[in-house]
Amino acid sequence: MGSWQAAVGGRWHGVDWIAEGVQAVGDLPFPLLGLVAGVMAFAESGLGVGSVVPGETGVLLLGVAATTPVRFAAMLMIVALGVTAGDHVGYWLGLRYAGRMRGTRVVRRLGVRHWDRATAALRRHGAAAVFVTRLVPVVRTLTPAAAGAAHVPYGRFLPASLAGSLLWSAVYVGLGAFAGASAARLEELLGRFSWLLLAALALFAAAVTLWRRRRRAAAGHGDDESG
Repeated sequence: MGSWQAAVGGRWHGVDWIAEGVQAVGDLPFPLLGLVAGVMAFAESGLGVGSVVPGETGVLLLGVAATTPVRFAAMLMIVALGVTAGDHVGYWLGLRYAGRMRGTRVVRRLGVRHWDRATAALRRHGAAAVFVTRLVPVVRTLTPAAAGAAHVPYGRFLPASLAGSLLWSAVYVGLGAFAGASAARLEELLGRFSWLLLAALALFAAAVTLWRRRRRAAAGHGDDESG
């Protein structure tokens, strides 16, 4: 056994790497975790911010702290309110800029083709498009603004936004809570190879993020040329 392997070999069986990470998050004050999750949810949904701040990833990771029914319900509601607050930013900007929204810098940066998909969904589904596109990356960020630009009545926009926000929150907070609850069992099953899996997942997540950013940049460049 080499020196490096000898140094860490005795710890492979004794350290619950995943469980320790979950415990570290769980030890933080829950009100602070809820506040951060709400802000990240707002950033993910807010027009132009979601493309910079990985809100969905942050909410998923913070969801591991939802270890009790009360915590889960609180996190669910906080995140949902953050998401719908972001929706309202887009909606009111759409109302203000209306027909000029498609040519704004924010929309061009996110991709005009995504704006066109949002408006197409709005024509097809009406205000319900805010709910229907909730789990579609980028498009979900632009749909509330498209609803505002199309002067969708607020009385129709609000319930669609609330329902979609609860859906998004349930998915990401639920996945985080499930991962937290399963961490100890996962560590027990994977044993000494858990750190290898974590490293592989981290590399995969980084590769996907890089690919998405390059694809978005290429799409934005294409939109600029076509414009």
